[in-house]
Amino acid sequence: MKGNMAAGVRVQHGLLSRKTSLLYSLPRKIAPNRVCIQRAAEIQTVRASTNTAGEAQHNEKYCLDLVRSRDYEGFLSCLLLPEEARRSSLALRAFNVELAQVKDSVSQKTIGLMRMQFWKTTIDEIYRDDPPNQPISTELWRAVRTHGLTKRWLTRIVTEREKDLDDRAYRNIQELEKYSENAQSSLLYLLLECLGVKNVHADHAASHIGKAQGIVTCLRATPHHSSRRKVYLPMDICMLHGASQEDFIRGSREKNVRDVVYDIASQAHVHLEHARSFSHNVPAAATPAFIHTVVLEDYLQRVRKADFDVFHKSLRNRNPLLPFQLYLRSWKKTY
Repeated sequence: MKGNMAAGVRVQHGLLSRKTSLLYSLPRKIAPNRVCIQRAAEIQTVRASTNTAGEAQHNEKYCLDLVRSRDYEGFLSCLLLPEEARRSSLALRAFNVELAQVKDSVSQKTIGLMRMQFWKTTIDEIYRDDPPNQPISTELWRAVRTHGLTKRWLTRIVTEREKDLDDRAYRNIQELEKYSENAQSSLLYLLLECLGVKNVHADHAASHIGKAQGIVTCLRATPHHSSRRKVYLPMDICMLHGASQEDFIRGSREKNVRDVVYDIASQAHVHLEHARSFSHNVPAAATPAFIHTVVLEDYLQRVRKADFDVFHKSLRNRNPLLPFQLYLRSWKKTY
């Protein structure tokens, strides 16, 4: 009897032991092991990096497409830059395009001022490493981080574009030059920083090239502005030759109108010559930033052939040889 009871106890004890063993082993089978956890973390990391890479590609493509459609000549110039500076230069030109088109895209100055304020705030946030989730600002932040771009030049471009919202003609050629220095030369200073160039002679050349670019841009845009009954050409030169704003709005090709264009184009040419006077002291690494001089030279030659008729139909067509001319100048490492 006692033997049977002892045997029963041993059996019961054995069952309890097995149940206890199963009970304690159950959580181990259900809980994920270290390999599973590590694998899940790796998958998450890969997905996050893929999303980040995809977003970066989208931002880069956005800037590239914007510059190609709105600043084709600037786009060609960017393609000829060294690879390490190309993406940042596209971001800078996209930033410049975005600001430049504010004036024509808003119906009220107040709206334009709000958009300029957005970019002022964005620049502050970029330098706090907290850029808004917007393609141009994100690419600009990357450029700032990569090349240590100077905040002052970015801010100066926005400030000058904001002043330009006043929508009035320049009082004199010096006012146009000042605008060009602040808006266009500042962009060239930033491009030089992307190329890693710190040279006083390169800065002087950039100053004059920026002024020439601003003057040429003002001339090239005259037919477009005139069609909208707006004239921005320097008033002092117009008054000197007795040309009224109405003459330009009508698309006049009289001698006094062509004399105004001649004087303004001549001033742009003078700045190009000043810029080239520094060429012997400008390092070769800086010349890719100045390749846009080919575009300025091309327009000045064509407007001269048109006898300074800024409305001539030949000036509406894009020069098909321009890409080759840019490449040739890039290969020669001259400006």
